[in-house]
Amino acid sequence: MHPISYLQGAILGALQGIAEPFPISSLGHGVVYPRLLGWNIHQNDDYFLAFLVATHVATAAVLLFMFLDDWKRIVRGLGRSLQAREIAPDDSDARLGWLLVVGTIPAGTIGLLLEHPLRSLFASSASAAAFLIVNGVLLLAFERLRRRPPRPGDYLGDSDARIAKLTWRQAFGVGTAQAAALIPGISRSGITMGSGLLFGLSNEDAARYSFLLATPIIGAAGVLKIPDLLGSAGNGVRGPALLGALCAALTTYVAVKFLLRFFQTNTLTPLGIYCIAFGVFCTLVFAL
Repeated sequence: MHPISYLQGAILGALQGIAEPFPISSLGHGVVYPRLLGWNIHQNDDYFLAFLVATHVATAAVLLFMFLDDWKRIVRGLGRSLQAREIAPDDSDARLGWLLVVGTIPAGTIGLLLEHPLRSLFASSASAAAFLIVNGVLLLAFERLRRRPPRPGDYLGDSDARIAKLTWRQAFGVGTAQAAALIPGISRSGITMGSGLLFGLSNEDAARYSFLLATPIIGAAGVLKIPDLLGSAGNGVRGPALLGALCAALTTYVAVKFLLRFFQTNTLTPLGIYCIAFGVFCTLVFAL
């Protein structure tokens, strides 16, 4: 008997693919949905963590594929800067590459140190529902406190060049702030998108920055834990995990395509309202 059925794997994989790019916390939804549906699946179960490896790797692979041209330019820019031992003032690709490095290092380091303690501390579905409400409030606050209001045509022109204007301190701050997403219910993409708004980016540019920053973080976290999926913890879940990964890949692609178009004319506000409403709903259901 599989600890996660193929139907559960498909649903959880599709949910991961949608909720990871959306600023609504994939981990939070992954914790509350099994409880809502009456499944005996808990976020700290070894087999569930092994299952998540496959869906995270699939999400990262799709993000890499969708922004492959950007990554090619970024890697070439990093190579130029290393060869010249400096970042040329007009080389936005090199600067963006190093900004992503600066943002990835603190997120990765804190994640390695605190992931298990924070997941253990905030392991309950009730806690995840409460933090979904907090996440919604944060999204509304980011929009309220953004540096500049949305403008028509914000999405036109070279998005990467605009993102590359962030400072090193801002990139490090965003990377550090992502550690909050280790708490189920707090969204990593929500933190990065919201920080981008505070630093003057448009909604579309902030989303693009979030997707670029997510690729190495999610990918590295998944690859490092592949032994869990291949080891004893993966017994009985590899088939559902493969199906979940395929579903996650499909929904990630659709979600990113949708969001990049959505943020050309929309803001984080409706997603913040959703998180608050869904968090309140889950809290009431769990209380009853």
